[in-house]
Amino acid sequence: MTLKSKFKLLTVALLLFATLSNAQKKAQPFIISDDVAIEKYHDRDDLEDMQKGDLLALYNRRIEVIIKILPNIAFATKPGVTMSSLGIPNTKENRNALEENIEATSTYFENTIEFQKIVLPYSDKSNLISAILFYEETLKALHTYDDFN
Repeated sequence: MTLKSKFKLLTVALLLFATLSNAQKKAQPFIISDDVAIEKYHDRDDLEDMQKGDLLALYNRRIEVIIKILPNIAFATKPGVTMSSLGIPNTKENRNALEENIEATSTYFENTIEFQKIVLPYSDKSNLISAILFYEETLKALHTYDDFN
């Protein structure tokens, strides 16, 4: 075997080893996903100036954030927290439970949005605005959650 073919074989073996090692280190899912941040809170005047279609989208986004955060506030109130960062053992059973919870939350959200797409357009604009403001106040309250500890 030539030096060149030995080098190629060694390179392939190292790449295979690196791939297998990396596959073993599965990234832990977050208890609260990274996609739940609220970029802007609104006041009534902001919302009054918006079209109803934009309000519907904003309302649904607030529902998504609430669905993904509120059931988990005993663990975390911000995205990016994993079981390990909370001291929860990273066992197969715990990972499966978290993955099942994430899947159930996703299914619930999808079903809720399907329902909202059908009935929410019939809502009154002022009721939508009130609901969005209420949801936003609820989400703002999460910033003070640690005060209760």
